[in-house]
Amino acid sequence: MQKLIASVTSRLVISIPYLWLLIFFLVPFIIVFKISLSEVAMAIPPYTPVLDIAAGVRSLFNSISQFSWDNYVWLVEDPLYYKAYISSLVIAAVSTLLTLIIGYPIAYGMARAPATIRPTLLMLVILPFWTSFLIRVYAWIGILKPEGLLNQFLMWANIIDTPLNILNTNTAIFIGIVYSYLPFLVLPIYSALEKMDYSLVEAAEDLGCPPLMAFWKITFPLSLPGVIAGCFLVFIPATGEFVIPDLLGGSSTLMIGKTLWSEFFSNRDWPVSSAVAVILLLLLVVPIVLFQRSEAKTQESEK
Repeated sequence: MQKLIASVTSRLVISIPYLWLLIFFLVPFIIVFKISLSEVAMAIPPYTPVLDIAAGVRSLFNSISQFSWDNYVWLVEDPLYYKAYISSLVIAAVSTLLTLIIGYPIAYGMARAPATIRPTLLMLVILPFWTSFLIRVYAWIGILKPEGLLNQFLMWANIIDTPLNILNTNTAIFIGIVYSYLPFLVLPIYSALEKMDYSLVEAAEDLGCPPLMAFWKITFPLSLPGVIAGCFLVFIPATGEFVIPDLLGGSSTLMIGKTLWSEFFSNRDWPVSSAVAVILLLLLVVPIVLFQRSEAKTQESEK
């Protein structure tokens, strides 16, 4: 009886995440994909419905034959969209690299700090989440604008003579993304470093290995799972980011999140905006799935 209960419990625990993904990921994705195959119409909602399941099986097959791939063809033919995709990927990659450069030393310092102050340091990293994300981004407008706090401080310190033009540039977007997503990278790396056995580093140094070489040969490879997880947590949302480019980047910034918002709300072209969302999701999910499979194969081969 206990074995049966344990088996049912284990299956239930495994099935809950899959059920969550089914309800909140797969079903919405199918709905968005269905809309992307529709045609825009002057109606509410503003598209021609396809795949009406309530109409019966015969109507369902007729609807499949009437699928329209014109929205995806439009995305390929119009340079605006693939330029937006490329720009978003480049900005997200650069922001992730900058976040890693800043976040890794922070996580390393937290992991090597005395155990008594680690909870305090961890709380300081999480502390920004206690304030609204939108308010924090708005605060950067007051800091980066020509008459903002940053320029006033630099001019007061006689570092510059005229205000720097930082707001409404890619530099402002990088600053906003790095600041906003820094905890998402620090926490996974800190978790990996905290569990590391530092006696390995001490043994390497005792055998004559320089500290920097010991870091690259031992510490960094052991922290790679946290680095990879943190980079994914920064890169994925940064690619589709809308608030930061809209507020800090200005109207000239070309990112796919702003393009999607414009198609959905300004142009009310739901089929094209849905196609943009589907392509963006595939660009992000497929490489992650392939990477996870390669990692699983590598781990199996090592065993």
